[in-house]
Amino acid sequence: MTISRTGNNITTSNITADLVLTNGRIYTVNDQQPWVEAVAIKSNRFIAVGNADEVKTLIGERTRVIDLGGRFAMPGIYDMHTHPDLALAPGYAGYLDVGLEDPTPQQVKQAMLDYAANAPADADGWVYGAYFVRYTFKQAGIVADREWLDSFLPDRPAAILDRSWGCMLVNSKALELAGINADTPDPRHGYIERDSITGEPTGILVDGAYALIHAAMPPTPAHALQRAYGEAVNFQSGRGVVGTKFVHVCEHRLNALKAIDQRGKLTVRVEAAISWQDDIFPVKRRWELLAGERHFYRSSRLNANAVKFHFDGTHESRSSFLSTAWPGEDSWRGHLNLTPEHITDMVADMDRKGIRVIAHCTGDGASDLFLDAVAEARRRNGPNGVRHQCAHCTTLLDENLARFADLNVIAEFSPVGWYPSSFSYARAVFGEDRMQRAYNFKGVLDNGGTAVMGTDWPVSSFDPWIGFEAMVTRENPWGEEDGRFYGEPISLEQAMRVMTINGAKAMEIEDRAGSIEVGKYADLIVLDRNLFDVEPKGNIHNTRVEMTLMEGQLVWDAHGEFDGTEHEATWTRELPDF
Repeated sequence: MTISRTGNNITTSNITADLVLTNGRIYTVNDQQPWVEAVAIKSNRFIAVGNADEVKTLIGERTRVIDLGGRFAMPGIYDMHTHPDLALAPGYAGYLDVGLEDPTPQQVKQAMLDYAANAPADADGWVYGAYFVRYTFKQAGIVADREWLDSFLPDRPAAILDRSWGCMLVNSKALELAGINADTPDPRHGYIERDSITGEPTGILVDGAYALIHAAMPPTPAHALQRAYGEAVNFQSGRGVVGTKFVHVCEHRLNALKAIDQRGKLTVRVEAAISWQDDIFPVKRRWELLAGERHFYRSSRLNANAVKFHFDGTHESRSSFLSTAWPGEDSWRGHLNLTPEHITDMVADMDRKGIRVIAHCTGDGASDLFLDAVAEARRRNGPNGVRHQCAHCTTLLDENLARFADLNVIAEFSPVGWYPSSFSYARAVFGEDRMQRAYNFKGVLDNGGTAVMGTDWPVSSFDPWIGFEAMVTRENPWGEEDGRFYGEPISLEQAMRVMTINGAKAMEIEDRAGSIEVGKYADLIVLDRNLFDVEPKGNIHNTRVEMTLMEGQLVWDAHGEFDGTEHEATWTRELPDF
């Protein structure tokens, strides 16, 4: 057993633990001591990690002892890319929610008509919400354009997002209010689809172009943002998450997070990445935030020391920037939202200031240029800068796999959709050759890099355990479709590290979190099953988290075991049903 000391004046003979968990099967993710039976916690740290007899010496009169009864425990997990505000706040703000995974055009139309008929008078007239699926419109032989929307909503501004968040469908009234017409130039980080003859907008706004619509609308109300983030961290704590990144935030979103933090309800460490440009919504105080105003929000649980942007587009819109032409195209390689010169100088500048850059890169050409920009930043500023993050990494060039380790760049993937399904196959549009090397999680790990996962909610499920299983199996967790999706699975041990210590590395806190070791933050989750004793397929995704400890504080208690005690959890029993 190892005993830590807080300072030099505390020894094993004069300290007792606040909390001891014993008689468990505890996987530590520490190669030097992978399995233990018990841990002792004082304040917010592990002070002992070992067998039950050793840890017992730290039990005092006021120590709370939990007999795990052989239950399995492990470090808390990390979701390194998600957007709960985009998923929940629209509904809490009273916006339209079609409420179907893959609605038909007729279902979208009826939902919009029903909403328009019942919309409150103070809704500024907008019929706005989510989602339609452009791919489904194509399958139905219907063109998703403003004429289709005008046919049943000609007088009120109407806008609806595609489920992929890659584009927005709007009617003529919305285009008029936003001032978008044939003379409007495309923004650098997106484009306006146009009639090939007249140049008039068709009603489809791709990527950052739909921020022009959001700029014409009232901002999302503060109450909706606070409720969205509050319920999100409730859900995450109940699913064992102790660290997360909420990417794309503005001043309104930071204010909402700060309000939750000040109420003591921020039960997950949050890195909030400020939008570098108006990819989704306007960020009116961007330059003030980056100049230093972001520190106003800093606490032990909240950190806004990062920026996020879309470097390229999306699969569905064929705007992902590839290293060669898209299938069926002579020269179209996709779209870059920043020039190579812009991203190089920006990454170098942020790196110098200690601000993490998180770059959305779905195409192998975009990630190649992003790594080039980090290389230049390392050359200008030295090799020890912050760990920047390549988001999604949908396709990577084989020659770039080793560069993640060489440049100390985090490779972030979205494995929640890596299993056979209509959704994942609809996104497999890069051509068979490129898809064979898509989602190369294993390649990054085999080359010594740090790979992490993000749920990317609402594009995919918010439940990180689905992605956890998909990493290990690449098979449909529910058995709805047979076979294995593109890419190679990784081992359970590798996935454990991805979900824990690698997440801590992505937040640059691996020296004090991410594994169960003496001196580290007491982040630990107790599960209803031993992940090493079950068949991964069909079993990891529905793992139940019975307890979540965050810095020694019980934040989730599924069965209310600590009700009425000094260790009573922040959240108990019921998870929000998203």
